[in-house]
Amino acid sequence: MNLYREIRSFYADFRGEKRIIGSSAEGRRLYAFFVGEHAYPVGICQYAMHAREWITALLALEHIARGVPRGGVWFVPLVNPDGAAIVQNAYRKGRRAREKEFSLWKANAEGVDLNVNFPARWGSGKSNVFSPAPENYVGKFPLCAPESRALSRFTREIGPDYTVSWHTKGEEIYWRFHQPSEAEERDRRLAAILSASTGYALAESPDSAGGYKDWCVESLGIPAFTVEVGRDALPHPLGTGELSGIVARCGNAVRDLSEGFI
Repeated sequence: MNLYREIRSFYADFRGEKRIIGSSAEGRRLYAFFVGEHAYPVGICQYAMHAREWITALLALEHIARGVPRGGVWFVPLVNPDGAAIVQNAYRKGRRAREKEFSLWKANAEGVDLNVNFPARWGSGKSNVFSPAPENYVGKFPLCAPESRALSRFTREIGPDYTVSWHTKGEEIYWRFHQPSEAEERDRRLAAILSASTGYALAESPDSAGGYKDWCVESLGIPAFTVEVGRDALPHPLGTGELSGIVARCGNAVRDLSEGFI
């Protein structure tokens, strides 16, 4: 399966509202799909920001198909198409050491980890590195990567009421990032809806910095969540054989969250 081609084909066939929000470092398009109505609440769900977590792009298609009962959602299924191509090519080719190494790639094609490239206490994370790498490289400066820059620009344009980032793995939900107490109460309540829908526990990530969720919470002042799908015992990258189990747990999460806004 070529994931980028699948998302591109889905875009061509999709009859609803859709747009291209930017391009990757290697020129692949970043596709977005809108489902629902332009009424409160409007969310953004983004997937496959980390290359080896490409399976979440297929979860996005399931979420699009199920829709939302209230408000609307912009879905961005494949934020890191270059990285996903690197991982999928390595995953298919075999077991040589170099290919196995690339099967665990998280970054974009330039070695920037997109989920530490946002201007939210950028470069202060415990695991951050400061030169191109398969993971954790923060980039030369915030939003230096075309993919994170496109997602940031799109998010500011839409002005969502919430965002959800879909990652693998661990079956946990992260929701906190230095928000004030009044926002913390709001965000915990919404995180609890996601927890009830998926069965995933709420978790803390004290060393987080530079993530999309972090930026949405701190800079935009909105509730934002990172959902880690798939059992932690499974090895990266999760393959299509795990998709049905992920959908069984997470298929209605976006619907339930949209319905839970007051």
